[in-house]
Amino acid sequence: MDQQSAASRPGAYSAASKWLHWVIAIVIFFTISIGIRLGFMPEGPEQDYYFDVHRSLGVLVLAAIRVAARQTFGTPAPAASLTPFERIASTAAHHSLLALLFLQPIVGWLSMDAYRADVSVFGLFTLPHILPQSDAAYTALSWVHFTLGYLMVAVLVAHIGGAMMHGFIKRDGVLNHMLPASWGRMLDQVLARGGAANKSA
Repeated sequence: MDQQSAASRPGAYSAASKWLHWVIAIVIFFTISIGIRLGFMPEGPEQDYYFDVHRSLGVLVLAAIRVAARQTFGTPAPAASLTPFERIASTAAHHSLLALLFLQPIVGWLSMDAYRADVSVFGLFTLPHILPQSDAAYTALSWVHFTLGYLMVAVLVAHIGGAMMHGFIKRDGVLNHMLPASWGRMLDQVLARGGAANKSA
């Protein structure tokens, strides 16, 4: 979508794209949090429960949802205030996240498949088995899943850090591009109050 001509790009993200972005962000947060917690939990029914939740959320996050939204609603041109480095970094972060969101759930599913564990999605259906049972494949795929998870955390930290810089330091309106309209107005009011307080101090 970054190859769209300027004339064909929408002027801003659609409301549907914005809300989908934040819903997926919340799901990703809980998926990663549960995944990290699982490493410190003893085996037993409680761990099994959180494994099921983690796997189910992972299926929801499949990047096909996000890619479909980008294809349907389009993406606006990069903000004029972005420096060349910021444009490259932003594009790299977005593409990396899309790739990770697509790969991570699939690798997790395949690792469980090699282990011969059923992956139930909120109890509604169970993903099919497509790999033969293999301890070696399970070990390798689990390591890849673990590594991709921490890589995703690193990319998310960079993405969030960049958004916060634009929102609270540069204050160039870039953060507002992905905020629902009511959230953007609230942010503008907070920043305006902060600026007024600094001037009066």
